[in-house]
Amino acid sequence: MSDGSEIFGEMNARSREVFRLVVESYLETGGPIGSRTLTRSLSEKVSAATIRNVMQDLEHMGLLDSPHVSAGRIPTQHGLRMFVDGLLEVGDLQSDDRKKIDATVGEASDVNSLLDRVGSALSGMTHGASLVLAPKHEAPIKHIEFVSLAPDRALVVLVFADGNVENRVFTPPVGQTPSSLREAANFLNALAEGRTLSELRQTIGQEIRNRRQEIDTLARELVESGFALWDNDDDSYERLIVRGRSNLLDDAESVDLERIRSLFDDLERKRDIAEFLELTEEGEGVRIFIGSENKLFSLSGSSLVVSPYMNSDRKIIGAVGVIGPTRLNYGRIVPIVDYTAQLVGKLISDQG
Repeated sequence: MSDGSEIFGEMNARSREVFRLVVESYLETGGPIGSRTLTRSLSEKVSAATIRNVMQDLEHMGLLDSPHVSAGRIPTQHGLRMFVDGLLEVGDLQSDDRKKIDATVGEASDVNSLLDRVGSALSGMTHGASLVLAPKHEAPIKHIEFVSLAPDRALVVLVFADGNVENRVFTPPVGQTPSSLREAANFLNALAEGRTLSELRQTIGQEIRNRRQEIDTLARELVESGFALWDNDDDSYERLIVRGRSNLLDDAESVDLERIRSLFDDLERKRDIAEFLELTEEGEGVRIFIGSENKLFSLSGSSLVVSPYMNSDRKIIGAVGVIGPTRLNYGRIVPIVDYTAQLVGKLISDQG
C-alpha cells in the first residue's frame, strides 16, 4: 500500500471531496452514505453514477468499504488514518469546553482529586470513556528499613523525602536475623540516597553483583526479595483511572453491541492499558491510534486520542486520553485532550 502522500497525489479534487464527505458523514452518523445523498453535498453537479464510480475507485484503493452489497460506503481503518493525517481540520478549543475544563480542575484540592475530576470531565464532554494515567511517585528516597514481624514475615518500609511512606509485607529468606535485617537496610540506604525509586530499580541488580563481597548471602537475599515487591506490584493498575464506560452505550442503536461489549472487556484489562499509555512517554503532543494500530484493543473498531503531560522539568509523568468507537469527533476531541494535558501538567507542577 502506498503511503498517504502518494495516495493523495493520485486523487483528483473530486475524489478527495467524495472521500472527505464520506468520512465526515460516517463520523457524524456512524453509517454508510450513498451516491445520491452525496450528489446533494458536492460542490459540482455530477450524476449519482459518476459518484458511484469514484467511490468504487476509492474502495479499490483501500480507503472505503461497503458494509452491504446495496449500501453506501464507509471509511476503512486505513481511510480514517488517511483522513486524520491529511484532511482533518482541528480548530481551536471551544470556549465552552475551555470553561468546563477550567472549572473542573479549579475545584480539585489535591492531585488525586484533580485526576479523578479530569477523568469525569473528559468522559462527560466527549461522550467517550476517559483514561487518565496518574504520575509515578518520583520523590527521592530518604530511608529504607526492614522490620521482622515473624520468622516467616517481614516488613520493608520506604520513607520518601516528601514525607510519603510506603510499606509491604513479604516472606523473607529462611534464617533471617536482626543482623541481616540491619545489613540489608544499610546496604540499600547507601545506594538510595538522593535517588528515586525508579532510579534505584535500574541500579540495584548491578550494585548487588558489584558489591557481592560487601554483603553476606542472607542480607543479599533480603534486599532482592524485599525490593522486588516494588517491581512486581500493581503499580500501573493502581495509576490508571477509567471513567465513562456507560457513555459507550449511549449510541447503542447505531453501533455493534458485540463490539461495545468487547471494548468493555478491553477496558477491564487496566494494567495492559496503563502499560500502553506509558508508551506515550516516547513523544510529546496528541497522538491518535485508530483500530488495531494501538496493538492493544481486541477490536479494530476503537480509537484512542491521548496526550502525555509533563512536570516543571519538562519530564513526561502521565497521560490523559479518550477512547471510543472509530467515529469519534476527532476535530473537537483533539484540542480538548491537548488542553487538558497541558493544564494538568501545569497544576501538578504548581503543587510541587
